[in-house]
Amino acid sequence: MNLKQLAKELNLSISTVSKALRDSYEISHATKQLVLAKAKELNYQANPFASNLRKQKSKTIALVVPEIANNFFSQAINGIEAIAQDKGYHVLIYLTHEDAQKEKAIVNILQNGRVDGIIMSLSHQTKDISHLQMLHNQHIPLVFFDRAADNIKVPKITTNDFQSSYDATQLLLQKGCKSIAFLSFSDHISIIQQRMQGFLSAMQTTNNSDYTNWIVPCGIDNSVNYTIIEQLLQQPHRPDGIVASVERLAITAYEVCNQIQIQIPDQVKIIGYTNLQTAFLLQPSLSAITQPAYEMGCEAASILFRLIEQKGVAFIAQETILKSVIIERSSTSTV
Repeated sequence: MNLKQLAKELNLSISTVSKALRDSYEISHATKQLVLAKAKELNYQANPFASNLRKQKSKTIALVVPEIANNFFSQAINGIEAIAQDKGYHVLIYLTHEDAQKEKAIVNILQNGRVDGIIMSLSHQTKDISHLQMLHNQHIPLVFFDRAADNIKVPKITTNDFQSSYDATQLLLQKGCKSIAFLSFSDHISIIQQRMQGFLSAMQTTNNSDYTNWIVPCGIDNSVNYTIIEQLLQQPHRPDGIVASVERLAITAYEVCNQIQIQIPDQVKIIGYTNLQTAFLLQPSLSAITQPAYEMGCEAASILFRLIEQKGVAFIAQETILKSVIIERSSTSTV
């Protein structure tokens, strides 16, 4: 039930109904009572964004992310909300659940001007970016963080994924690992591609000629990932080191090792991308490549508000690269 439909039900003009709902002095008490009664009967609820939309400002931004259980995204959200609150803005959070179709549906909703700008991290399924190009074409301020669409000329906030993966792989090599597996999360997300290239570049410095065979494709289904990693670690020539490209794969590798009784770090050393604040509590504590998630959220929001406030620079393709930090713990220690 919207305002237009309510006015039709009452056989009144939209303007009269709107004024009655706002308790305008121009409308009689009897008409106000009639409108309010019908609104209650039909469960009409006023759109809190309507007034701001008429002024071309909703004072709301949208945040579109794959998930919030991931510690990286929860910390990034904190950074985004901190900046938004300072600006007097609300943040609407939309979850794609790593589903490209849900992502497209959300984008379709956001095209109607409900928000003043969008901060977004892509789902792992997203290959077709036509829906994102449409946002760009409609001049809706848009900023990508972490997972970005490379061909859309808008600001992007990322980390040094190639270098951090290279350094993590080199750490395992320095610890004596010879056969290192890279647990990949997606074959087309740019940040995963960068992390895989960092791994490959580090492995090229070794005498191991079959390192490309140690790239292990995984996905969002934890049970499938468990089976893949279990088979990897049960083969005769199993890896003695693992680089996990995302948090969930590092945790699943721990679960598999515990179940099939492979000792970390004696038999396999593990390092992974994670923002888990409890990584040091795992047994053994997990060596981590930690992204500056909160700072990325702050930076993404700060740039978005500059785009909203300075429309003339709304689509300068600015890229900001922040540095991840490797925290070495027991899972990569030498025996």
